[in-house]
Amino acid sequence: MRFKKELDFVHLSRFFYIFSIAITVAGLIFLATMGLNYSVDFKAGSNVDVAMSKNITLEQLKPALNGLGISNEPQITLGEKRVNIRYDKELDNTQDEALKAAISKLDDKASFEVNTVDTEMAKELARNAIYSVLLSCLGIIIYVSIRFEWRFALAAIVALIHDAFIVVSVFSIFRLEVDLTFIVAVLTIIGYSINDTIVIFDRIRENLRFGKQKTYEDLKLLVNKSVSQTLMRSLYTAFTVFIAAFFLLILGGESIKMFSLAMVIGLLSGAYSSIFIASPLWLLLKKRQKSAGKSNPAKA
Repeated sequence: MRFKKELDFVHLSRFFYIFSIAITVAGLIFLATMGLNYSVDFKAGSNVDVAMSKNITLEQLKPALNGLGISNEPQITLGEKRVNIRYDKELDNTQDEALKAAISKLDDKASFEVNTVDTEMAKELARNAIYSVLLSCLGIIIYVSIRFEWRFALAAIVALIHDAFIVVSVFSIFRLEVDLTFIVAVLTIIGYSINDTIVIFDRIRENLRFGKQKTYEDLKLLVNKSVSQTLMRSLYTAFTVFIAAFFLLILGGESIKMFSLAMVIGLLSGAYSSIFIASPLWLLLKKRQKSAGKSNPAKA
């Protein structure tokens, strides 16, 4: 499905470049000054998630925790019949049992989920998370370069990095917790984003084969035509997954909320980056090639 009247997506992309640059600059500032709010998955410590049968207040909880003799101050988050307590150091068995006993005095029906990560494990998890993202990007570069050409690959990887960094920036700005499910969300976003981008690139390549583009304006019209021809497919795909991620965010449990939120942000970012960033960036690279007279665009 396509629009009867083709929009000038290349021209509109300028506004999205400005938006993306603004988010990127804000994200870099927050990352440089405040970093990310890592969960215990990526730094040593203990995370205690408590399901309660009733709501309690900080005024009730803090005296109970202060009497445990644990030196480091916990981070406490209260929810609807739920309490999350995070320590920057690992709790030993004695401290763990003491904490459960103290909270059970406030609510004898409380149930506990304790996640403890030591320093070496946290470093290994962080290292593996970085490797997984980098290897995914490398694999995509190789695949797109083989299937298309290096200009498509470069435009695609810039769009992927953009999508991932938008999610990272939002989590940094709003101090949202980054855990292993966040990494899973980023990798999933990369997959959906490259899928949308390749659909558009494939249509650009097909139109290049059957057209004669001699000038930049010819290429610009071809990009606008290609995006218009694939736009509804891209939007339908993104919207379908967005609905699932959105309702997971609204109705899902606490354990997957950050995953769902990252997916929602990444899907929105991925949908517009495929249309307004990847394709115009390929056009810019192709324009420089034509200006230098290196090759015929029909070879792309």
